[in-house]
Amino acid sequence: MSKTTSIYTRVNPELKVQVEHILERLGLPMASAINLFLHQIAIHNGIPFDVKLPQNKPLDYSTISKEQFDEEMEKGLADLNSGRVIVASQVRENMKRKYKT
Repeated sequence: MSKTTSIYTRVNPELKVQVEHILERLGLPMASAINLFLHQIAIHNGIPFDVKLPQNKPLDYSTISKEQFDEEMEKGLADLNSGRVIVASQVRENMKRKYKT
């Protein structure tokens, strides 16, 4: 067996508990999951997923001007009128039809 070394890190206790529950359901010990992550970093020669800020974060109404708000509302109405988005009640009806509930 190859030699091993230890890694010590601090994590948020609530996050640790949440992850432990998920890993338990997967039948994967925390040490194995961390080892898997480290192997993936080696294989990908970097983090094995994108690390970036979301591009389409919601607008904070308190930080925009009235003109920006009006412009965003116009975009939303244009999307609705063009069929790119649908109202919530229509989504529910579509789901009922598709899944026959």
